[in-house]
Amino acid sequence: MLHPQLTLIWGDSAYAGTLVEWARRFLHLTLKVVTKRPGQTGFKVLARRWIVERSLSWLMNARRNVVDFERKPSHSEAHLTVASITLMARRLTRKRPPAWTRHRTDAVPAA
Repeated sequence: MLHPQLTLIWGDSAYAGTLVEWARRFLHLTLKVVTKRPGQTGFKVLARRWIVERSLSWLMNARRNVVDFERKPSHSEAHLTVASITLMARRLTRKRPPAWTRHRTDAVPAA
């Protein structure tokens, strides 16, 4: 309710079941469950789940976020906000262009 721009969220298969209907009814959110592909064995990267896991790992690089020492949830939220700001500031001020805009220079020219 604090972020009305959120309308779609992804969740692990552990969140399947009544949470999907509850999120739709009370929070007016669409909860899509990311599940394994049929017949999948072993570890495979799941597209949306990988985004969440990677984002959480970036936030956990801040040492204070690894273990929850705070008494109030608002303090933990503040530390996550500071970690997010730090991460984004580093990305905005880095010297080299982002990876998606760089061109490969080691490619072999066509004969």
